[in-house]
Amino acid sequence: MEESLIKEGGFAYIEKGEGRPIIILHGLMGGLSNFQGVFEYFPTKNYKVIIPELPVDSTPILKTNVATFSKFIFDFIEFKKLKDVVLLGNSLGGHVGLLFTRDYPELVSGLIITGSSGLYEKSMIGDGYPKRGNYEYIKAKTEEVFYDPEIATKEIVDEVFASVNNREKLIRTLSLAKSAIRHNMADDLPNMITKTLIIWGKQDSVTPPNVAEDFNSLLQIQIYYGLINVGMHQ
Repeated sequence: MEESLIKEGGFAYIEKGEGRPIIILHGLMGGLSNFQGVFEYFPTKNYKVIIPELPVDSTPILKTNVATFSKFIFDFIEFKKLKDVVLLGNSLGGHVGLLFTRDYPELVSGLIITGSSGLYEKSMIGDGYPKRGNYEYIKAKTEEVFYDPEIATKEIVDEVFASVNNREKLIRTLSLAKSAIRHNMADDLPNMITKTLIIWGKQDSVTPPNVAEDFNSLLQIQIYYGLINVGMHQ
């Protein structure tokens, strides 16, 4: 991405455009560049797209949880003096968006979730603990999150491999997975009234389409729900 990372007020983010704000919440292994298409498109439609870095690596381990990141987004919105915000989150970011919308509905005019955790922790950690030291296993698991496995370049696989072989990052990953279990949203979703868009991949093997269907049935509001030919994207 050409935009430089802005660092101010204890936050790091990129932004583009002017207009109604869309805040993109990335996943656990996801980088800001994963959303380049959204970042380039919506500013041409009178939106300001903002992608903050969630403090996954800098938050004290005992506070590394979904609730902490939700409060982080609250502080970020206050710092930026934003109103009428649309939240777009996938995987961990979707879960943060759900929790934030539950707690601060007056700040959110719309919510978009895709491949989100919040009902099933598998969307955070896959089908078990990450296997450290096994590059081919990590490569295969990384390829699973994309509709086209070729998108999982060596650079991306190397980044994931380095993360799961970093003891501190691994502990943070497991801490977040446990937090996802504790912050299950099943009982909260029927009481949420924010307009919501659910976008899911038909071929998503990490958070399969039935998870989207469960979100759809639990959200007792008029929502837009669709499946597209993509896998999960971190």
